[in-house]
Amino acid sequence: MLPILLLATVMTLGLAESVAADWPQLLGPRADGSSAETGLLSAWPSGGPKVLWKRQIGTGYSAPSIRDGRLVLFHRVGYEEIVEALDAKTAKPVWRHAYPTRYRDPFGYNNGPRCTPLLTEKHCYTFGAEGVLLCLDIKTGKPVWQRKTAEEFRIPEAFFGVGASPVVEGGLLIVMVGGQPNSTMVAFDKDTGKTVWQSAGRDTWHGKPSIGWPGEPLVRWRGSEKLASYSTPTLATIHGKRTLLCLTRQGLVSMDPKTGNVNFSRWFRARVNESVNGANPVVLGNRVFCSAAYYGVGSFLLEVGSNGKSFTEVWSTNERRKANRRLDPVLGIHWTTPILHDGHLYAFSGRDEPDAQFRCIELESGTVKWSRDERWQKRSSKQPNVYGRGSAIMADGKLFLLGEGGLLGLFEVNAAKPVELGRYQIPELHYPCWAAPILSNKRMVIRSEGYLICFDVAK
Repeated sequence: MLPILLLATVMTLGLAESVAADWPQLLGPRADGSSAETGLLSAWPSGGPKVLWKRQIGTGYSAPSIRDGRLVLFHRVGYEEIVEALDAKTAKPVWRHAYPTRYRDPFGYNNGPRCTPLLTEKHCYTFGAEGVLLCLDIKTGKPVWQRKTAEEFRIPEAFFGVGASPVVEGGLLIVMVGGQPNSTMVAFDKDTGKTVWQSAGRDTWHGKPSIGWPGEPLVRWRGSEKLASYSTPTLATIHGKRTLLCLTRQGLVSMDPKTGNVNFSRWFRARVNESVNGANPVVLGNRVFCSAAYYGVGSFLLEVGSNGKSFTEVWSTNERRKANRRLDPVLGIHWTTPILHDGHLYAFSGRDEPDAQFRCIELESGTVKWSRDERWQKRSSKQPNVYGRGSAIMADGKLFLLGEGGLLGLFEVNAAKPVELGRYQIPELHYPCWAAPILSNKRMVIRSEGYLICFDVAK
């Protein structure tokens, strides 16, 4: 579930010590879906890239993570959520930790974990579908601490399970817990699991404007609202200050990561109750971009004020609607976080498969530079020839795409026009493939609901 920020400073402690070829968290070493690796394939060989290893796995939408040659997979088999470390080169088991789960998705999606493991020098952190927050010793897999957030905080049941991955900043593990009334975001001591601060919720939203909701200008807090989204928090440095940007279920909240103090908030969600925010905020300098696909919510770009506690709106779908301009949602992203490069965003837009488009937009103006129709029928007996919705990562001047039907694509990073360098339907994979690929040491690892496959993508 899912992102992209541009970090102008060194990565947070613990992650900073990992090598450039590691992929230690959701969306990689810089948490923006990009890698500094070079020397990668510029076209797919006949029959697709070489398979180095593959294995059947349990269910889940959690992407794996890699650090120091160790791949950590988070999945579910039967009535257990399993954190499993493998040798990244061979898939040979290193350690395994399992604990019981009874989670059942109310909408019929799979019952496995959604959050990606976070790997630091000493620890592995996971956040299960039922809200079990776990810290393991990264070398041995032995438990260090655990918090059962669903029992310890007042959390309304999420629609699709827990889906926002934890992030680390200094000595804090910051988690979108979603507790009432003011525990949307909670910071834990990363070594002990002790609660350090709780913030955002009723005090952030009650009585504030609900932008874009005609006839209901102020938020009326009732105490039963769902608070957590499926968007992983973004850490960035804006105007020289470390900033935590959280696209919660209600909207964007800017916070001081050390204290949890709220800088500002901006309402951003569909009026329909069964809706989600899934893509991570994207940061470029002092600009923040957010997008959502449900029921015409669209996108916006904010400019953060020099004090970090205010913003002005550069553009938004809502303002275009008010101005009676032709409504173009620019990007309406369901779950994947866009790739940012040279002032342009590359992402899949569309709520469902029938309206899926792969797009490039100019961030500053919100202008669509190009757009591809990616529709396909998932119930067809034929292999899809386009991507549907999907995910992308960037390395070596190329975009590596994974469509939700298991189609692996290769594109130029090109704002002028879409240039597809290759496509390959992975035989073992089928709908839904909703975890983004990961890249480490010229090996690309991809998961579906039932398979984990490692490809050689070296030139």
